[in-house]
Amino acid sequence: MRMFRRVSGCLMAASLLLANAWDARAQAKPSDESKFVVDVAVGIDNSINGNVNSGAIGRLQGQATAILPQPYSHVYGTGIQLRFGGGYKFDDLTELRVMFTFQSADADLVRMGDIGISSLYGQYSDYKSLGLDFGYRRYFTTAKPEVRFFGEATIGAAFIDRINIQFAAPQANVLFDSTDFFDATAAFTWSINTGVVFHAAKHLDLTAQIGLRHVGGLSQVDQFVGTGLETINEDSSRLTFPIIVGVRFRL
Repeated sequence: MRMFRRVSGCLMAASLLLANAWDARAQAKPSDESKFVVDVAVGIDNSINGNVNSGAIGRLQGQATAILPQPYSHVYGTGIQLRFGGGYKFDDLTELRVMFTFQSADADLVRMGDIGISSLYGQYSDYKSLGLDFGYRRYFTTAKPEVRFFGEATIGAAFIDRINIQFAAPQANVLFDSTDFFDATAAFTWSINTGVVFHAAKHLDLTAQIGLRHVGGLSQVDQFVGTGLETINEDSSRLTFPIIVGVRFRL
C-alpha cells in the first residue's frame, strides 16, 4: 500500500510538472531549440539477483545460529525509481547525459534462519539510494520521424543509506536490534538501457525504456567478527531490471 501511494504521488508530481512546463512554453516566444534537454521519469525497480546478506553458520547471543541467504527480491520486492537530469545533443543522433537516480523499496519481515531451538526472523530498514550517473545515448532513425529508438550506457555512483535490522526469535523469547547492519555506502554503478522516444509536441517528448542497473556491494561492519557469521555482509551487490516512463523537454 505504501508503494502504491508513493508511485501515485510521483505520477501526480510528474503530471503537475508537465502541465506547468506546457503552460510556460505556450506563453513563451518561439525560438530555435537549444542542444540541451531535461528528463523527468518514474518507474518500477525489479530485483533480478543479489543478496542483502549471505548465508553463514556461527553463534549469535551465545546460541548456535544458522543464517539463510536473503535475496533482494525476497526482502525488498519491487521498488520504485525516480530519475531527473538532462542531456547535451552533439547532433541528432548522439547525446551525453547526466542523471540523478533515486531508488527506494520497503522491507518485508523475513525468516532469517534459526537461533538455538527457535526460528530467527528479521525486519530490515527500507532501502534508499541516490545515484549520479553519466551516460552516452545513441538514437536510431525510423521510417516515422516522430518515433525514435535509442540505446544507452551509463556509469556512476550510488549513495546508499545505512541499513539496520531487528531480530526476533519468538520461541526463545529473544528480541534485539542490529542498528548498523550495513554502513552508509558509496557504491559503483553501471547500467545499459534501450527505449523509445515519442514526439508529442514542439518541445515535448514522451519516453519509455527498459534495461539493467547494477549497484555495487554495501559497506561491511565488524559486529560479527569472532562469531563465525563474518561472511553475512559479503557479496551484497544487486542487479535490477528498471521499467521507466517519463517526459522529455527540448529547451
